[in-house]
Amino acid sequence: MSKHPADKVDRLSIRERPKGFPIMHQNWGKLLFMHWRIDAELLRPLIPERLKIDTFDGEAWIGVIPFTMWNVRPSFTPPVPWLSEFDEINVRTYVHYDGVPGVWFFSLDANSAVAVLGARTVFNLPYFNARIELEQEGDRVDYSSKRTEEPPAEFKARWKIGSKLGQSDPESLDFFLTERYCLYAAKSERLHRLRIHHRPWVLFEAEVESYSSTMIESHGLPTPEGEPLVHYAEEIEVDFWSPEEV
Repeated sequence: MSKHPADKVDRLSIRERPKGFPIMHQNWGKLLFMHWRIDAELLRPLIPERLKIDTFDGEAWIGVIPFTMWNVRPSFTPPVPWLSEFDEINVRTYVHYDGVPGVWFFSLDANSAVAVLGARTVFNLPYFNARIELEQEGDRVDYSSKRTEEPPAEFKARWKIGSKLGQSDPESLDFFLTERYCLYAAKSERLHRLRIHHRPWVLFEAEVESYSSTMIESHGLPTPEGEPLVHYAEEIEVDFWSPEEV
């Protein structure tokens, strides 16, 4: 698939804070971006036709992103400890609609039944229940996930946090893969865009020391070839706005 002309995808204005009040606040941390190149034609049947697959230099990408969350709450309420902290791992690619780039999630696994039910209901997102464990010792992080419903999917990895990279250049692949400020979701024939806002990612290098996964394969996609392109981020605060139909 050819590269989409840069003038048709505005990657900067989407970073501005949306008007109105956010409906939800979250903190994300211990986040590992793992990305592989993938044939866009493999992704096409899994994504609504109205969405165009976003590419960088003509190449589509798929990501597996494990992380942890806390202070998850509606914007107008305080956090509840046993409801506001959980772990998540998602499988995603990148799309755009009407020039607005965003994320398309194939799956999101979390170890909070309340969060899974809420996200399925409110945001029409493909959440699944999973058993997830995260442990950190020094600059090494161990993360494992096993889905507890169908279709089965597992993930296990250990990575070492490396040197600070800082914020990404808007023309870089790092920016393309990480600086995403909306997501798209579909229900029947209806397509929604959900805006988020946070400060630019401060990225770190990371080395994956061990890795096994069936997260991508659970969607009928082939195992990615080669080593992943990896970035790490320590912590960020995120606000969410109400979904809007597009």
